[in-house]
Amino acid sequence: HEPVQYLCTQTEYPYVCTHASLILDQAGEDLLSFDLSISPEPTKNEQSGVKQRQKHKKEVEIPIFSFSSVSAATNNFSLSNKLGEGGFGPVYKGKLLKGNEVAVKRLSRKSGQGWNELKNEAVLIAKLQHKNLVKLLGCCIEGDEKILVYEYLPNKSLDLFLFGTNNIFALAWGTRIRIVDGIAQGLLYLHQFSRLQIIHRDLKASNILLDEDMNPKISDFGMARSFGGTEPRATDRIVGTYGYMAPEYALEGVFSVKSDVFSFGVLLLEILSGMKNTGFYQSSSLNLLGYAWDLWISSRPLELMDIVMKDSSCANAAIRYINIALLCVQEHAADRPTMSEVVLMLSNELTCLPSPKRPAFSNIRSMVDSIPNPSHRKPETCSENELTISAMDAR
Repeated sequence: HEPVQYLCTQTEYPYVCTHASLILDQAGEDLLSFDLSISPEPTKNEQSGVKQRQKHKKEVEIPIFSFSSVSAATNNFSLSNKLGEGGFGPVYKGKLLKGNEVAVKRLSRKSGQGWNELKNEAVLIAKLQHKNLVKLLGCCIEGDEKILVYEYLPNKSLDLFLFGTNNIFALAWGTRIRIVDGIAQGLLYLHQFSRLQIIHRDLKASNILLDEDMNPKISDFGMARSFGGTEPRATDRIVGTYGYMAPEYALEGVFSVKSDVFSFGVLLLEILSGMKNTGFYQSSSLNLLGYAWDLWISSRPLELMDIVMKDSSCANAAIRYINIALLCVQEHAADRPTMSEVVLMLSNELTCLPSPKRPAFSNIRSMVDSIPNPSHRKPETCSENELTISAMDAR
């Protein structure tokens, strides 16, 4: 049995660096015979404990696969194996010798995202182990080829269930709540319990993948950032998706864990209503946030609910979830709850909920219309991309 080749990633607080070194000189491992039960594990340096924590360094070993084996698993990246395509590049379904399936994310030379995003995603995901986060199995870096290999999730992405035209995909109330709870738990882990404090920065319906039991997994960490402390950070490179971006981030480049909370609130309203926040035109409201707010202040919140869930048995719970969503999308970051507070509110129906303040962007037609285009900011893709591994036809 030949030794497995690994990519060793090292991250130093408070910023993510992408130091990477190859541990072995052998050719990459054979993806076709890879054991899916193996996950990237901490190196001995990380397991040594206190000394390494004092240096604030963490290392994880990621299996490296040979390009020839990745190509064979995807039938030479055939069109019939293609699952979707986004800003990063195409994603293919791969099949291993034992019949297991994987998702293969291949960087396109034309991609608006690039090597830095791929390294960022590999470094961060490899350090994250949670049932509500997509699992990275390994990577392939060979010549111009840069590829990430993930677990395969058969039930497509959440946006196809929420916004698709086929009613066969309609989600029952219990399923939606399980999805909401799973996303909240995944975000709480990122913000508070992971090895790094992670801010996702691009949480949206198309970045939520669903397994065979409709359990959600947060994906696409190419834009994510890690830092310690609770103070917000500023950037002149605005990334993410309009409609989900918090106002302080979209307008000023300031981001924090509360930016993800805002995105979660938008996503929660979309899950409850089955409607997109962007491109929304309903009654006199100019977007979904405004529509939800108008219904809330006029004591008609249940009118927001997806028509497939017009069931009085879940009315009280639905009103509570709408209240939580509106708390998350309040204009000022300081007014929004943390994800630990959100999880508590979701899990304990006896927790008293405060009244929300008016949501951000609730009185404008589009977030895009409100965001200036300052020349001093560096251009960067504000991802209209439907995540590379979530915009799928056959997942």
